Amino acid sequence: GEDTKPFTPEKAKEIVMSLQQPAVFCNMVGDWPALHWNVKYLSAVLDGRRIQFRLGLKTMDLVPQFETKCSYVEATLEEFFAWSCGQPTCLSGPFSCYEYSKYWAYADYKYIARIFEDKPEIFQDVRWSDFGFPGRSGKESTLWIGSEGANTPCHLDSYGCNLVLQVQGRKRWHLFPPGDTSFLYPTRIPYEESSVFSKVNVANPDLKRFPEFRNTTAHVVTLSPGQVLLVPRHWWHYVESVDPITVSINSWIELDSDHEARVEEAITRMLVCAIKAAENPSDGDGWLNPTEVEPTSHEINLQYLNEAVSAYFRCPKASVSEQAHSSSTGAEQRTSTSCKRKKQEGGGEPEDCRLLTQELGFSTFKAEKLQKIPFGPHLVRVLPESQETSSTGGVAVGSEGRDLLPENEGGHFRKLHCTRKQWVMSNDCEMPAHPMDPDSSPSTSHTALSTNDLLDCLVNPHVIRLVARLLLERTRV
Repeated sequence: GEDTKPFTPEKAKEIVMSLQQPAVFCNMVGDWPALHWNVKYLSAVLDGRRIQFRLGLKTMDLVPQFETKCSYVEATLEEFFAWSCGQPTCLSGPFSCYEYSKYWAYADYKYIARIFEDKPEIFQDVRWSDFGFPGRSGKESTLWIGSEGANTPCHLDSYGCNLVLQVQGRKRWHLFPPGDTSFLYPTRIPYEESSVFSKVNVANPDLKRFPEFRNTTAHVVTLSPGQVLLVPRHWWHYVESVDPITVSINSWIELDSDHEARVEEAITRMLVCAIKAAENPSDGDGWLNPTEVEPTSHEINLQYLNEAVSAYFRCPKASVSEQAHSSSTGAEQRTSTSCKRKKQEGGGEPEDCRLLTQELGFSTFKAEKLQKIPFGPHLVRVLPESQETSSTGGVAVGSEGRDLLPENEGGHFRKLHCTRKQWVMSNDCEMPAHPMDPDSSPSTSHTALSTNDLLDCLVNPHVIRLVARLLLERTRV
């Protein structure tokens, strides 16, 4: 019948939990009441309640507009609607200082359970049970309302995978695979638990400062109302509203790997808070994201770390998966195309290939399983920008059985990570030829290193992952 969905809840969950590339579900939510959650409807439900909006400039700078650089106002949805429709700005009101042609506004990260706490019946308008997650509704979801140009800086989420329902207007997603992490110049400043930001404004990259960004592979899709985007674990994403008003709803799906990720986040929090606390307050750079209320003490952070480690060992699935993770065979590791290329070019297989293989889920078992994913009109792959795409804004339908991650003949994986030997020996990576005299001041031709420069290296995701595994091994012994 017409109301029959293309995937059963069991099949949809299997896809969500196994697919390692972004994809769009179509024709899965036609009967969801949440599809009526446009701004006019939500304005009536909220009945004059004020919510916080983040405001940023529409001008495209070379650096991202982090939340620490934005302005904030409290406003009703009626006031936002009038402003976003370009109505003449009143002399008073929360948006009076922000000209619509120059600014965008974003009510982001609005937890539905909080803003509709007096109307719990509305939670049932969102039915993630159709994707195989019974009991998950709007109560476990987040609401996003933006004007044209409203955006979230490029980042990856440390925990879970992400399901995103587009309700009103369209949003353009720029997604990058986990293997692009080094090319995106990761930073934890501004600090927010579970978010690793990129220093690059991917919509207007500064290639002089960030030349390795050229090696990224962007997967771009414009999400339309009624479509649901799957953002797999650790995929980077930059999101921008392309219509005058956009409304979307998302839910982060927990994964077994989150147990190890929480240990990594606890280590990161401890290091960032400790080092920034030692900095002269007058040198403050607004390092704490507004989503984090205040920096936590060393004692609290240490307690958090111990709780995360204990939780990791209490989860049988996490422990089993970690053991399997560390004992994967060399034969499985060599199935990665990037490893094959590196082996051909360098005469040996770098250790980093193993990390890349694990990160992208290239085990023999998963490769076979992913080939059975039912791509077609109801499940559409988000392909790399360089590949031929359909007219739907970056989405292309792939035939069943094709490789999920194309080889990219431009050499996307070829330059992934210098090995230690390459770093020492290669002309491209060598240290300065003239060391600084101990009695001299730093060379004026080089910018002095800052605390944040140190942190970018110290809490780099690859470094933290290694520290977490060493720490877990020490605890196990």
